[in-house]
Amino acid sequence: MRKLLFSLASAAAGGLLTLSFAPYDLWGCGLLSLSLFAGLFLHAAQGQTLPGRSSLWLAFCYGIGLFATGGSWVYVSITHFGGSSVALGLLLTGAFVGILALLLALPFYFLGRFTPQPFSFALAFAALWFLNEWLRSWIFTGFPWLFAGYAHLNTWLAGWAPVLSVYGIGLILAFSGAVIALLAKRQLTPLQHPANFSLVLTALLLWPAGALLQQVSWTHPDGNAITVGLVQANIPQEKKWLPEFRGETINRYQTATRALSKQGVDVIIWPEAALPLLYHRANNLMQALQRNAEQTQIDLISGVLYDSKPAAGEPPRTVIHNSAAVFGRSPQVYHKRHLVPFGEYVPLEDWIRGTIEFFDLPTSFIRSGPEDQQPLHAGGVSWAPLICYEIVYPRLVADSALNAQVLLTISNDAWFGDSIGPLQHMQMAQMRALETGRYLVRGTNTGVTAIVDPHGHIVEQLPQFERATLTGKVTAMRGSTPFMLAGISLVFALALPMLAIALLLQRQRRVNPETRLAGEITD
Repeated sequence: MRKLLFSLASAAAGGLLTLSFAPYDLWGCGLLSLSLFAGLFLHAAQGQTLPGRSSLWLAFCYGIGLFATGGSWVYVSITHFGGSSVALGLLLTGAFVGILALLLALPFYFLGRFTPQPFSFALAFAALWFLNEWLRSWIFTGFPWLFAGYAHLNTWLAGWAPVLSVYGIGLILAFSGAVIALLAKRQLTPLQHPANFSLVLTALLLWPAGALLQQVSWTHPDGNAITVGLVQANIPQEKKWLPEFRGETINRYQTATRALSKQGVDVIIWPEAALPLLYHRANNLMQALQRNAEQTQIDLISGVLYDSKPAAGEPPRTVIHNSAAVFGRSPQVYHKRHLVPFGEYVPLEDWIRGTIEFFDLPTSFIRSGPEDQQPLHAGGVSWAPLICYEIVYPRLVADSALNAQVLLTISNDAWFGDSIGPLQHMQMAQMRALETGRYLVRGTNTGVTAIVDPHGHIVEQLPQFERATLTGKVTAMRGSTPFMLAGISLVFALALPMLAIALLLQRQRRVNPETRLAGEITD
């Protein structure tokens, strides 16, 4: 019974973190979630060491609660648009949640050894939280979703984003949560011990320090603002790939583009894979788009499925990229680099393609583009293009922004339906603007279509699931934030010494490893 209660409490704490993200935006729930998470370790240990298996189980349950609630949109993608049955959808979603929960839990296997010593516990908890988010950003190609820092676009901690990125904000949150848990358990006595006082003081000062950092301008305008127009065609996902619906799709985009051309825009944006046609197999349409852009002197950037000949040594079949093409004064093409497993390509393709309908989605044949691609140029501005899923990778976006003045992300979030997925996706895009000090333009099929300023705030936005256009101003930005220059190494430079100090303090304490755990949760 004791183990069940701890398990349920940890899962509930994980679910509480979801409430800090969009669309709920209750950022205090995130801090409370991490405080409860840390407090469960302390309560289970009762001032002694906690076995690794108990620590791992607590963290795994926390992950289950987080990803089952925050990642619930995966079920919508699998069943509503992947063609899977309810039973299979639940099975695949459950596997997805379980794997992510295990990745989150792995670093916390070692947390139990720090529970007897408050100072080392706070340092270790924060460092291990960072390691869990970092691991999730690259293992199995990465799923950097539901990072704790995303909830803090509008709090004092937002000032840390250009310096330490969303990872660093998560580190600060975890440290603050651990200190709160220690105070609540009365294991910290800041008025009696100078070391404990310094721990509490540091946790308190990190928040106003973020507010001070918000006053720093890491980047600056480079020229006059330009006007962009975005088309949200609201093509139903179930109709997008039907041959009989192609005419309606093309008509929606062309009609909206003609209307925007009369509004004095400099660049028009169409979303990811706007037209359900291959670039080189629709020559007449692509040539017409180029002629229109030249005649109106308005550049068009559109998502396209770009077909090309296979490279030497590859099988004799067409290679298709998920791309962004510029039509106008300087035609260019960018090929998406970071693909979505199963959504855009099928791992172990020869083994599992065709086994179930989900593995044969209309876009699950895409190939990745080269890493060293240049920014796109349109409307007199250089754009860092990020297609759909690419915007959730902080380092990828920061690298792309180094030689570009504006961030551009195009997506088709119709795959998520009316779930919370698109709103979380938008929130992550906002964090990328804040981390890089760049305007961000986001064009989507069904929403959220928006323009974001360099502070991560939405300045223009269309409602979801409506056929509409949006116009707004963006300014080219120059300069680099510390995160753009140093990347995640700055966070490692904090987290690793924190973990090293925690280990050193724990060794000095010389806790007897044979000590019986009071009330071990595995009983």
